[in-house]
Amino acid sequence: MLSAHDVESPEPRWPAVIGVLAAASLHFALPRDLRFGPPGLLVGLVLTLLAVATVARHAGLHHVNAKAGYGVLALLSIGLLYGLARLFMGLVQHGISAPDLLRAAAVLWATNVLVFATWYWRLDGGGPNVRERRAVHTRGAFLFPQMAVNAPDHPDVTLAHAEGWRPGFVDYLFVAFNTSTAFSPTDVPVLSRWAKLTMMLQSIISVTAVVLLVGRAVNIL
Repeated sequence: MLSAHDVESPEPRWPAVIGVLAAASLHFALPRDLRFGPPGLLVGLVLTLLAVATVARHAGLHHVNAKAGYGVLALLSIGLLYGLARLFMGLVQHGISAPDLLRAAAVLWATNVLVFATWYWRLDGGGPNVRERRAVHTRGAFLFPQMAVNAPDHPDVTLAHAEGWRPGFVDYLFVAFNTSTAFSPTDVPVLSRWAKLTMMLQSIISVTAVVLLVGRAVNIL
């Protein structure tokens, strides 16, 4: 089994780790009634699985690393959907104050971006453990510009081939941010069905949060 040190050009994991930690931290910014489980439960489980994923990667246990990564995402997704459902119920039942509503909607919108960016990063092209073992990224669920635009100095090959380019977490964060703001993939076409369905879900969550924010602003006015 190859460990992280045996890969010629390993994909940096720290941007994804920062994204996960940011999403977990935002959970504490939600009103207490919108948090999933006892205080600190979700964050504690996320940190535990992150530690397992890190150790497994350096030990070359890629299946364990991937499963721990999926566990982290499952927990963050549960927290996101639970918070959104509780926010909606609080709005319908008039059980949440205006400041808490505005804060919760903004937090859930930001969490939505981070969680789905990590999902795209984890799933596209077989995931980071598979992508980093390829010299260049040519196939995946998303058609990044580097995969379609020819290199200026080499008109017969794409930028990805010419530069040995592979997408990283920031590329998927860009896709997720655009999906939540423009409700479309903008300059990155979506190729696979799973990615299309996932982006539809992300857009629905984003629209819901934005509608709640706008609706509350209108009521205040």
